[in-house]
Order: sequence, then structure tokens, then C-alpha cells
Amino acid sequence: MKIVARIAILLLLVGVGTAALVGGFHWAVNSAAGPLTAERTVVIPKGSTLPEIAAQLAEAGVVVHPLLLRAAAQVYDPEQPLRSGEYAFATGSTVAQVLELLRSGRTVVRKLTIPEGLTTLQVLQRVRNAEGLDGEIAVTPAEGSLLPATYPYSYGDSRAAMIETMSRTMRQTINKLWANRAPNLPLNTPEEAVTLASIVEKETGVAAERARIAGVFINRLRLGMRLQSDPTVIYAVANGTGPLGRPLTLADLRTENPYNTYRNAGLPPGPIANPGRAALLAVLQPAATDELFFVADGSGGHVFARTYDEHKVNVSRWRALQADDGTASEGEGGN
Repeated sequence: MKIVARIAILLLLVGVGTAALVGGFHWAVNSAAGPLTAERTVVIPKGSTLPEIAAQLAEAGVVVHPLLLRAAAQVYDPEQPLRSGEYAFATGSTVAQVLELLRSGRTVVRKLTIPEGLTTLQVLQRVRNAEGLDGEIAVTPAEGSLLPATYPYSYGDSRAAMIETMSRTMRQTINKLWANRAPNLPLNTPEEAVTLASIVEKETGVAAERARIAGVFINRLRLGMRLQSDPTVIYAVANGTGPLGRPLTLADLRTENPYNTYRNAGLPPGPIANPGRAALLAVLQPAATDELFFVADGSGGHVFARTYDEHKVNVSRWRALQADDGTASEGEGGN
């Protein structure tokens, strides 16, 4: 009987010890705060194995020991894979929280903002410089085919996919706006609307002016007047690379180029930049106006005129302001 009692006591102790061990493991995985004292972002490369992920997170200070993470991954939901990507681990994340995040695929959402009015070459440069995007851009999209906006992406997403998203968003946007355009516009296709919108985009940074400037250009197109837009000349002289870096000259205005709207009637052959939704809307829903001219007012906006005589007075004022500032420019939008 004494032997049986001793065996029973030994088995009981083993059971208690095992229960304590299991309980300790459960506590270490689910309740023990991790070593992070501040949020930390870690990129898990594609194809990483469980031991590699555990070692990387231990080295990054996300977990105390890689063996604990490996054991927990094999005990709790072992059929759920750990996904690659960029993850932001919160302060004091438990092992269970680390595993849940890795299995969820809730990677860090990055954002790339493309301002209105950039040329396609400028947009492509921003995409190439965006941290975390991967791959090359094999094909240069057409000017005006990329919608300026803020685009979310994850680490490792492809640059080509980002460009395709911008292109698709532009197509969807212009098609929707074109379907609801004002009647009797002197624009035959959505492409022509994008071209005019790109000019409006480059003419003003004042949101309240877009529809009014669009109205001026629409009036000029109806009357067969040349648009005489400085940004089209800049695009021609700079070969679509971006800003000219100097004031326009009379020689620039006389440049023989299809995009020079001082020398050529109607719209240029295509867009001179990538216009935003607001500029597209301004062109397709322009202000009702009888104005035909505008020139800078020296404060970032423009002053408008219905007649050439009125416009000449406004131009004189603008040139006086330029003389006071020591700057010079030969052209005025909507001459």
C-alpha cells in the first residue's frame, strides 16, 4: 500500500507540474507584455520561414526569445500561416498579439500623394522615389492619363500596379464627368476635355478661379480665338519635363511647336500635365461668363476682362507690379 501511495503522489506531482508548465506557457504567450517600449515597424520578407521570422522579431526587440514565438505558432492555430509584409508592432505586444497581426496580413498602409498639374515624367519620378514600392515602370503612360490623388499602398507593391491604378482612376473619373457635362461645349471627346483641363490646372492654383478660367477658354474656342496660354508654351519649350525655371520671353512665345497656343489655334495636340478632378469638372461645367481675357493680379489670382481694352489696362498694372518686384514675363494667360 505504501508503494501504491508513493506512486499516486508522484503522478499527482507530475500532473501538477505539467499543469503549471502549460499555464506558464499560456501566460507567457497571451499575457506577458513584450519588450517594445515604442511602436516599431518591421518588414517580413517574402518567403520567410517561421524560424527566420522568429529570429528577425527577436533581433528587432519585438519578442524576448525566438523559441517562444516558434512554439506559440505551432501550438496556437498552426494551420494559419504567417504573412510577409511591413508590420507596425505596438508597445508591449504579447506573443499572441504578434502572431495575430502576422496572420491577419494587416500591413502598414503607406500613402503616395500626386499633386495636381505634374507632367507624366514628374509623376513617374515620384513613383520611382516612393519608398517601399518595387519593380520597374516599363511603359511611359500618355501625358494627362494619370489622376492626381493620394494613393494607398503596402511595402512591396509594384510600381507598375500603382501606375495602372492611377490610369484606371483617371479613366473612371473623366468618363463619369463627361457623361454629366454641360451642353454645347466646344469639346468633342473626353480626351479634349483632359487637354483643356490640364491648361486650366496650370493657369491657376486658386480653386475658386478654375471654372471661370475654363469659361474664358471655352469662349475663345467657340469664337475661334487662340488660347494664348503661357503654360502651353512652357510645356513646348521644356519638352514636357516640368517647370522652365525662368520667365518666358518673346522668343519663347514665337516658338514653332504644336503645343504653342500663341501660334496655333484651338487646343494643343494633347494635355500638358495631369489635371485633377476639380480642373476636369471646371472644364465640363464651366462658369457662364462673357469674359475673354485674364492676367495675374499679383496676389496669386487673376483679374478678368471682357474686352481687349479692359485687358490692356490690367496687363499694364501687372507689368508695373513685375517691375516693382524686379521680375519679367512677356506672356499673359488669355491674351
